[in-house]
Amino acid sequence: MNPFFWLISTIITLYIWILIASAVLSWLIAFNVVNPYNNVVRTIGDALYRLTEPVLRPIRSVLPNLGGLDISPVILILILLFAERLLFWAFN
Repeated sequence: MNPFFWLISTIITLYIWILIASAVLSWLIAFNVVNPYNNVVRTIGDALYRLTEPVLRPIRSVLPNLGGLDISPVILILILLFAERLLFWAFN
């Protein structure tokens, strides 16, 4: 495998895990499992928000209002997986 493709694949995989961690943390905060006023939780939440929100915001603006359900992380994960497969298909 080309090291360039390996690096892109690794970055996409890490970003997918960051998206999953952000979604799980938002659920934990919403259901009062973790305290959002804790400094550690706030720092982690802020870092995850800053990493994911610039990419999720355009997707949210296109999606219709589904009430309290936010499917933008799922759509972004599907787009990232499709881009990864397309990259490997096109250059292998």
